[in-house]
Amino acid sequence: MSEQKLKYLTFSYDDGVTQDIRLVELFNKYNMKATFNLNSQRFGTYSEWNIDGKIIPRPKVNEADVKHIYEGHEIAAHTLTHPLLPLIEDEKEIIREVEQDRLALSDICGYEVVGFAYPGGGVNFDDRVARIIQKNTGVKYARTTISSDDFNPQENLFQFRPSVYHHRDMDRMFEMGKEFLELKTDKPQIFYVWGHAYEFDLRDDWKRFEEFLEMMSGRDDIVYCTNKEALLR
Repeated sequence: MSEQKLKYLTFSYDDGVTQDIRLVELFNKYNMKATFNLNSQRFGTYSEWNIDGKIIPRPKVNEADVKHIYEGHEIAAHTLTHPLLPLIEDEKEIIREVEQDRLALSDICGYEVVGFAYPGGGVNFDDRVARIIQKNTGVKYARTTISSDDFNPQENLFQFRPSVYHHRDMDRMFEMGKEFLELKTDKPQIFYVWGHAYEFDLRDDWKRFEEFLEMMSGRDDIVYCTNKEALLR
């Protein structure tokens, strides 16, 4: 009997931008998987990210292309329209934003969507919102934007903390990657990286991220998987 793999590497990317197409190609090149969190009422729309005077386009993928673009990876919910959920007082509106997005994406991709990522920056979730989602939707896990800076599994999957945010902590991502490669463990460990694909355009970090994927690839002791496969195994 082969030794069970206990190290899980997974990625999560938000908003369904067209830069995801290039990102999916990189993941496929290195035989890795990722989860993409989409807003089903914002397909085909256009926005820009203005940071320090640099304009980064953020065009959203078209609905008709979703199934093809993300084939082999996981699609997860991200609300219909990307509101800050803690600011919504009406519980029914929170449920509508999350559950209707989940159901729409399930119809589009042809399987039941069970993952979710809280939209927006800053304080984008709280205990109330997490409880509402857990009790009233088909979501099975919900990712926050707060870095845990470790690989330990977490009991509360509705306030799940990723290991590192690639855009803000690229150097730390590499450091943690090396730690993960060298890690010897007798219990499950999860290295969870998240971000937005358009952020690679800010400093043209595509090559550097590919170097990270190459460094992490091809290891016999690592399971390369989607969020669902890592968290709901």
